[in-house]
Amino acid sequence: MALTRIDPTMAAIRLQGPDADLENPTLVEGFPGVGLVGKIATDHLVEQLDMRYYASVHCEGLPRIGVYRGGDRTARPPVRLYVSEEHDLIALQSDAPIASQAVESVADCLTGWIVEQDATPIYLSGLPAERDEDRPDIYGIATGDGGEALEGTDIPVPPEDGVITGPTGALINRAAQEGHGSLGLVVECDHQFPDPESASVLLEDGIGPVTDLTVDVAKLVDRAEEIRAKREQLAQQMQAIGQDESSQAQPLRMYQ
Repeated sequence: MALTRIDPTMAAIRLQGPDADLENPTLVEGFPGVGLVGKIATDHLVEQLDMRYYASVHCEGLPRIGVYRGGDRTARPPVRLYVSEEHDLIALQSDAPIASQAVESVADCLTGWIVEQDATPIYLSGLPAERDEDRPDIYGIATGDGGEALEGTDIPVPPEDGVITGPTGALINRAAQEGHGSLGLVVECDHQFPDPESASVLLEDGIGPVTDLTVDVAKLVDRAEEIRAKREQLAQQMQAIGQDESSQAQPLRMYQ
């Protein structure tokens, strides 16, 4: 099935290359949040699968900034979509935090597009926890018929009540309101610093089993210190804007 043609004049999603021909696409969301686990996991996915820059996202309220990389002259918007037709996969990559006043409009904008593409989104969030030598725990939640994708995996249900805030929480809220199928993966992570190890758990124990993908996370773990250093400034920005704007999971008793 070919994805719906994106009108290049649309204010929300603008095609940046040829259409993608996907059957039952999965979308992995990578907005920055606590521990930057979702962003780190999605960035690694884009790199490892050599995903193609597919579209730019221009939802109302997103930062109007240009992003460029070292060694590359090309400047791009801060929120972008990448695609791998081979893996039937779309990834949302974001290089900027989302302000609280923009969360609702961004969730509405993206949800409309995701539904049009008949894609199943996987929303990623970190759960601040005291880290030790044990492997971080991961939990799966769902809306609509999304839970069916979790039934054949070893991803456990959450052990306690909780909420997810920020743009990721708003996306899940919108999916729950309208009964759309979506998945949410929550992983324990460092509450203060970027956490590549927890991001690797998202990839190996969450995204991989759900999508039947095998993602090599060796480089992610080996480069943990380098990744922390590069992402620490963004993590500090996420702390500064507060929990209501930062995507994160937390026990419900802390939110009440």
